Amino acid sequence: MPRYDAVVVGSGPNGLAAAITLARAGRSVLLVEGQSTIGGAVRSAPLTLPGFIHDLGSAVHPFAVGSPFFRRLPLDQHGLCWIHPEAPLAHPLDDGTAAMLERSLPATAASLGEDGATYLRLMGPVVRDWDRILPVILGPLRLPHHPVAMARFGARAVWPAGPLAMFAFREPRARALLGGLSAHACLPLETPPTAAVGLVLAALAHRVGWPFPQGGAQRLTDAMVSYLRRLGGEIVTDHPVEDLDQLPASRLILCDTSPRGLARLAARRLPDRYLRALHAYRHGPGVFKLDWALSGPIPWTAQGCTRAGTIHLGGTLGEIAAAERAPWAGEHSERPYMLLGQPSLFDPSRAPAGAQVAWAYCHVPRGSPVDMTYRMEAMVERFAPGFRSVILARHVTAPADLERNNRNLIGGDITAGVSDLRQIFFRPSLGFTPYRTPSKGLYLCSASTPPGPGVHGMCGYHAARTALRDGY
Repeated sequence: MPRYDAVVVGSGPNGLAAAITLARAGRSVLLVEGQSTIGGAVRSAPLTLPGFIHDLGSAVHPFAVGSPFFRRLPLDQHGLCWIHPEAPLAHPLDDGTAAMLERSLPATAASLGEDGATYLRLMGPVVRDWDRILPVILGPLRLPHHPVAMARFGARAVWPAGPLAMFAFREPRARALLGGLSAHACLPLETPPTAAVGLVLAALAHRVGWPFPQGGAQRLTDAMVSYLRRLGGEIVTDHPVEDLDQLPASRLILCDTSPRGLARLAARRLPDRYLRALHAYRHGPGVFKLDWALSGPIPWTAQGCTRAGTIHLGGTLGEIAAAERAPWAGEHSERPYMLLGQPSLFDPSRAPAGAQVAWAYCHVPRGSPVDMTYRMEAMVERFAPGFRSVILARHVTAPADLERNNRNLIGGDITAGVSDLRQIFFRPSLGFTPYRTPSKGLYLCSASTPPGPGVHGMCGYHAARTALRDGY
């Protein structure tokens, strides 16, 4: 007889979400992780100096607080506390000011000058319709329950972000703000549906904020682990799996792995046609990341940056677009677009008294060995003169390091695969049951299934729900 009802391979947020969903349904669950710590890309560690806590991967979690799955979990009873910066985002410009994405939609519009009314027309319907469109955004491809609301969103979202910003806005501030938000897609801004990413992230800021866990991203993982164990789930770490036959007997296996990882683990169980589809799955550019221990706050020229937990560094829309085209051409931008976080400004537990931690990453060609440290720190200096003088220590994470620490991050691709129009809906292959594989009782539950990247747990939730509907 099977020892467990289900075994989940991989302990990222989607693997944990799948395990929790099954355990809540009364199934006996074993979670198997190859690393010594749980969490995948949602982990923290003292990377630089003692007392400085850095996030190894995902650090800011608007999707987590907005996710229908996470909202059902009593994670506050398991030690999770969200920190909300005063402003979700600042985008500094060379004139010494910053475009601000505020929690308030009207306040954001008011800060954009003559583009404020256009911003309200662009974002107002998305924010108002959010609860109607969220199930489609965070689910597999299906007919929407609110087609009118979804059509309103789709008419905006289908645009490439660069042309939409140029068409909709007149001034550099609003154009840069939308460009920086949309660049999270890790696609050229001339590519649809990059505007969708910018609109969704802005709507999340207005509806739920861009918070992060007090004490570091590991606290979110720890809370999920604690809840899973309370439900009776078992966890094994330091147990790399190279073949599914290594696992204990179970009726059901869910893999929080990349498509290539699934092909490797289940090569003897899957038909050749499906294996070819898994190997044909496309991955995007990689990420080069820096973590800093700082003697004090980053000396931003724009005071608005001191109110924001996340900073977009990239200058104008044109500069951001050029920087995001570069990795797709195998090039490295001299002025890379960067995402930067400064959590200890709002969470003193992350650094010793008076000191700070910060992180930043930029997009580079997948698997690139090029050191981007000088160029990235020069970009911070551009908007915060004297930044280098507050650096106490730095930790460099190249694309190869990301993949070594997490095998799902192929070549440093943190988006779990290209998120263009074809692959955002049909992940990992063409079909309307993306979680179910041709092998009986084997499911894929990673961010390489819909709805794709982001710490929302919905890939794992949908995969587990599919398995339960299939009778497991």
